[in-house]
Amino acid sequence: MPDISFQYSAQTSLHQCQFQAMASPCQIIIEAPADFDSEPLFTDVSKEALRIERKFSRYRKDNLMYAINQHQACELDPETQSLLDFAAQCYELSDGLFDVTSGVLRKVWNFKTMTSLPSEAEVKQLLPFIGSQKIKRQGQTIQLPDGMELDFGGIGKEYAVDKCWQVLSEHCQYPFLVNFGGDLRVSGPRTQSQAWRTGVENPNGTHPTAIIEIKQGAITTSGTAMQHFTHNGVRYGHILNPKTGWPVKNPPVSITVAANTCIEAGLLSTLAMLQGENARSFLEEQGVTFWLQ
Repeated sequence: MPDISFQYSAQTSLHQCQFQAMASPCQIIIEAPADFDSEPLFTDVSKEALRIERKFSRYRKDNLMYAINQHQACELDPETQSLLDFAAQCYELSDGLFDVTSGVLRKVWNFKTMTSLPSEAEVKQLLPFIGSQKIKRQGQTIQLPDGMELDFGGIGKEYAVDKCWQVLSEHCQYPFLVNFGGDLRVSGPRTQSQAWRTGVENPNGTHPTAIIEIKQGAITTSGTAMQHFTHNGVRYGHILNPKTGWPVKNPPVSITVAANTCIEAGLLSTLAMLQGENARSFLEEQGVTFWLQ
């Protein structure tokens, strides 16, 4: 179980817990009376977040994802099958831009340590191992071709927010907020119809550039502020085009999108980033509320 800290503020009537999961600070807030026993519920939510991390992390060697990425023939449980079905829909809707097999590109793009650009040849040699249409599925069985990998990193945190939101919604009658590294979802307005308030992260890491009030639904942010590389005066962000293997050209530094669920908002913000300089027009076509930086 993750290390959890609990807090309660009599002034605001907010019960809070904080823990780390999926390489992000995670926060749960419940607005409830002082005598509400929030700790068991917070513990259940943190366990659900950790379960999802353990099950779908590609960094572990003791889970289904590892077996799949070792190119074994694996039987899918309903949850994993549902996530793969969703990823396949995203692949089709995005004309191949949203691709859970594109994680192999990290072999030549490591934005935390790289000091030079990969060569055209280095990138090109990975492209045959990208393409969700190449995944072999028969009934409930999956087997990846040699050299390919699955990576749910593009939807995993948002999926975890929605699952933890579901746990809370089934057991908590009070207003609450789930926030995993800036991807958040609320149960509804606070008492007396007040909105929850959250800041839009400044790409430079200073004070928030905007304060958003939210009474319903979810908000996610996608961007390249934390992972980018500058070479000969050109900035390369970590959002990669799976068709070319190279960073998307001229994307916004940050995109925040509001939607009904976290996984829906996350998909839209990621797809918008993949549109590069056309991100704004893409989001306007979707008719969603968004913020660009």
